[in-house]
Amino acid sequence: MSTNANPQSVQLPTDEELVLKVIPMPADCNANGDIFGGWVMAQVDLAGSVVPARYTQGRMATVAVNEFIFKQPVRVGDILSFFSKVSRIGRTSITVKVEVYAERFRTQGQYIKVTEATVTYVAIDDNGKPREIPKV
Repeated sequence: MSTNANPQSVQLPTDEELVLKVIPMPADCNANGDIFGGWVMAQVDLAGSVVPARYTQGRMATVAVNEFIFKQPVRVGDILSFFSKVSRIGRTSITVKVEVYAERFRTQGQYIKVTEATVTYVAIDDNGKPREIPKV
C-alpha cells in the first residue's frame, strides 16, 4: 500500500509568479459536472495578462493561444492557482506560460496540475494597432 495519499500531488512552481486564485462555482459546470473548458480558458487569459501588463504599459490584446493542454478535469470547489512567467519578449508582443494547479476541496494542501498554456499578447495603441513595447 502506498504511503502517499495522492500520488499525483506535485510541488508548486518556484520560478513563476502566482497571479490569480479562483474557485469555480456550479454555474461554471458542463452537463457532466466538470467545469467548462471555456471558463478555464477565460481565467487563463486573465492570469496570463498580469505579467505582460507590466511591460506593455498600456493597452494590449490576446493575439494567440499557442498551446493549451487540459491535463485533469476541474471540479466545483477546487481552489485553482494560476502561475505565470514570461517566456519571450518581442518588439510588439509578449509570450507567457501559464500553469494551473488545483487543490481539491477535500485534499487541500495537495496540488495537481490541471492545465497549462502558452499565450501571446500584443501591445496596441488607442486605434488597436500594434505598438512597440517600451524598453525596461
